[in-house]
Amino acid sequence: MKALWTLNPYFWRYKWLLLSGVFFVLLSSAFSVFPAVYIREAFDEVAAAISGQGASNTERSLDLKHALILYSALILGLSIIKGLFTFLMRQTLIVMSRHMEYDLKNAIYAHYQKLDLAFYRRNSTGDLMNRISEDVSRTRMYIGPALMYTLNTAFATGITLFFMFSVDVKLSLLTLAPMPFLVWCIYRVSTLINQRSHAVQAQQSAISTLAQETFSGLRVLKAFGLEEEQTERYADSASRSFQQNERLYRVNALFMPLMLLLVGASTLIAVWVGGQGVIEGRLSPGVIAEFIYYVNLLTWPIASIGWVMSMVQRAEASMQRINDFLHVEPAIQNRAEARVPEHIRGEIVFENVSYTYPDSGIQALKHFSARIAPGETIVVVGKTGSGKSTLGLLLNRLMDPTKGRILVDGLDIREWDVDALRKAVGTVPQDAFLFSDSIAENIAFGTLEADRSLVESYAELAYVAEDVRGFPKGFDTVVGERGVTLSGGQKQRVSIARALIKQPPMLVLDDALSAVDTDTEVNILSGLRERIAGVTALLITQRLSCVHLADRIYVLDEGVLVQEGTHSSLVQVPGIYAELYTLQNPDA
Repeated sequence: MKALWTLNPYFWRYKWLLLSGVFFVLLSSAFSVFPAVYIREAFDEVAAAISGQGASNTERSLDLKHALILYSALILGLSIIKGLFTFLMRQTLIVMSRHMEYDLKNAIYAHYQKLDLAFYRRNSTGDLMNRISEDVSRTRMYIGPALMYTLNTAFATGITLFFMFSVDVKLSLLTLAPMPFLVWCIYRVSTLINQRSHAVQAQQSAISTLAQETFSGLRVLKAFGLEEEQTERYADSASRSFQQNERLYRVNALFMPLMLLLVGASTLIAVWVGGQGVIEGRLSPGVIAEFIYYVNLLTWPIASIGWVMSMVQRAEASMQRINDFLHVEPAIQNRAEARVPEHIRGEIVFENVSYTYPDSGIQALKHFSARIAPGETIVVVGKTGSGKSTLGLLLNRLMDPTKGRILVDGLDIREWDVDALRKAVGTVPQDAFLFSDSIAENIAFGTLEADRSLVESYAELAYVAEDVRGFPKGFDTVVGERGVTLSGGQKQRVSIARALIKQPPMLVLDDALSAVDTDTEVNILSGLRERIAGVTALLITQRLSCVHLADRIYVLDEGVLVQEGTHSSLVQVPGIYAELYTLQNPDA
């Protein structure tokens, strides 16, 4: 139960629904017991009429008819009242659980967005999705149904036992004799359920991860013709899930036979011992019917113990998995007094910056120092793995330097408000990600206030407007998941339009035009040069077709700044830049 204690603040948030629900559970349980008294009296009336006591047969028949009508009306009325309070019970406790489920999902989603990139490298998307969906649903079953049935079991059992013992102690003890054995069996079976529930949930995460990877990499699978092999992998994983679930539900199947056996034994005892009491004159015939009612009334509370324990144990396992993530502290956080500068000039200074990726141990940057003046355009080139992309990630503060610091307008970016910093930097990453929405909405994602004319204007700037107008639905074309319906070059240009529409004072293009031809790249970047005057731009690339746009060029090699200067100066000096230029321009 320790993992479930973290839900207490949510219970406090909806305390009035909880208290109201407890009150309605108590009333519902009470009104479910009272009919037993009238059942006993009705049977006693019938027994008296059969024995011939009292007035004539006609009068006895008339009195019995009136009595049975009265008792039937009372029992019906109590059942209606019980049904009303049961409805109110569900309207409070179950509705409360839905509110808490909503809040919990929002809390998990918000926390996911705060976590750093290293966290997402360590955890699969399928597992993350499973925790916010399947695990939250299992937790809600504890918050709502499990809690409701626990309260109902406690109140119904307590009130029923009070009525039973007030009638006859001996009969009550003997009738209840099988119940402790049933509770013990349920406890033993629930232990197995808990163990097997953990295995089921772990396997469910594995299936979700495999399915997500399959859908995301469908193009690769088809290109390699591996659909059949991947289907077999999924079938193997689904088979393991089936086996785990089968082992779990074989245990669950023990509950109903156990319940029927022991409830039947209690009923038999009630009839046998109660019948002896009637023969001895110690009990009335109606007591037998009353106790049979009590036994059946206790059937669901006793049976629900196992079901509730199963739900609680599953919820505990799920909440533990959720807490494993909720207790992860984001590596990137605002400081106590985060600052939001009113005016951003765009001066960027790297002071002795080093960064080592924590998972791989690769040192991407080594003592990198540079100053980029406001409005300056810098092109960063280098071989694959030289640390170019790491500069963009650090500037966006998607991760913090291992050593050194980065200043924007003279202020360490760790003192900036994270949201304000990222809004000030327009970024186009290597992997152009588009949402499953229209092209217009994807471009407008950069600013929530963009109208259609502004969207089309920036699409023109990114040289993608002509392509979009060629689609049947134009800018209303839905691009599909991850922009699957667009080509690589179209996705990159839409991403550029999305970054520029923010009108940021700083711009990072991380190999953002690798999927377009060289002429188109030059045209786009030349147009940008005219439109982004005054914007501090960091162009990260392996192709040297855009170097004429640079005020300066930085050359990286294995995380070290090895060369710096203009194109005309660097191309004349033996080194990495001259080698790259010669390779890409053999006729130069």
